[in-house]
Amino acid sequence: MINLENKRIVVGITGGIAAYKTIELIRLLRKANAQVRVVLTPAAAEFVTPLTLQAISGNAAVQSLLDPQAELAMGHIELAKWADVVLIAPASADFIARLTVGMANDLLSTICLATSAPIFLAPAMNQQMYRQAITQQNLTALLSRGIQLIGPNSGEQACGDVGAGRMSEPSEIFTALCHHFTVQQDLLGIHVAITAGPTREAIDPVRYLSNHSSGKMGFAIAEAFAKRGAQVTLIAGPVNLTASPNIHRIDVTSAQEMWQTALESAVKNHIFIGCAAVADYRIADIADQKIKKSGEEMTLKLIKNPDIISDVGHLKTHRPFTVGFAAETQNVDDYAKDKLERKNLDMICANDVSGGQVFNADENALQLFWKNGHKKLSLKSKVELAADLVNVIIERYQKTL
Repeated sequence: MINLENKRIVVGITGGIAAYKTIELIRLLRKANAQVRVVLTPAAAEFVTPLTLQAISGNAAVQSLLDPQAELAMGHIELAKWADVVLIAPASADFIARLTVGMANDLLSTICLATSAPIFLAPAMNQQMYRQAITQQNLTALLSRGIQLIGPNSGEQACGDVGAGRMSEPSEIFTALCHHFTVQQDLLGIHVAITAGPTREAIDPVRYLSNHSSGKMGFAIAEAFAKRGAQVTLIAGPVNLTASPNIHRIDVTSAQEMWQTALESAVKNHIFIGCAAVADYRIADIADQKIKKSGEEMTLKLIKNPDIISDVGHLKTHRPFTVGFAAETQNVDDYAKDKLERKNLDMICANDVSGGQVFNADENALQLFWKNGHKKLSLKSKVELAADLVNVIIERYQKTL
């Protein structure tokens, strides 16, 4: 039997007939010596009673965000900080939708918003609800934020329908949690620097030149390395994303700032990944005051920015294993191979951005090239794609040792 001793697990239960299965799940967790605290939504209390859950978990089940006694100690924050993992089983379509938009209108959703612990969802709903485009969009968005899904399974449902939407069995959810706690930290001692997001090149105090990069791919790669124990430095342009506390994040704005920070970081790391969409040019003379509208035309003089990935690739000493990205709208393979050689890279990851695809999307596909080799990574969520990419990068890096 796997021992989860001292692992602190918040089990959230939302309204659905599958809630009865969670009693068995809690029993399995307690048998493995995990500490379990149960949080119910108001709808969940219609399916399973707090008294039953207290008897199984060994702790009082809580459900009210406005409980005066619990909130004397800021109970929702206390639970959010206490948890090693937050597990929602079952996770209803309603709860998934609320979690996606960041609502905090009950105790469970507030804990999810306040915690830095990994969050697992075990979806459970009618097959038609699960198939709805909006539900799939919500799940994809949550995956892109690093929230992990367990299931659902397919089969006969309580309503008589047959299809995907059944909550995974308690044993399956238990196994997934055990796997989470036993993931091999095989990259301990590996130092990785990653650039992500766009840069902004000021025109005047009000305006700037930039691009559509969201930074999602770079952040997903950083999380994938960190999850396996690597020490990660993330050099981020202006994006609206958060990184795990164990990632050393450095925020920059302009290409020159990113170049300086990247060169300083590159020589201290084993692997350097240039995933940022860095501006090729910047304004020659940034105006001190807002430029006033005058005439039918305006001419801006641009000068070339330093090429970060090329400068890292051509380092003479302390050069890291260097991975570049190429976002192309045509002749993707040819342009990528040219950059691989010209910029002296160990690997390049190419993607087709024609028609605006990829930017700000939650899915991506990549074509990887290295000297005398290539590999295609098919379309999937950026979180899943990042995990696959890390595997390839580590495999290629180890061949250089």
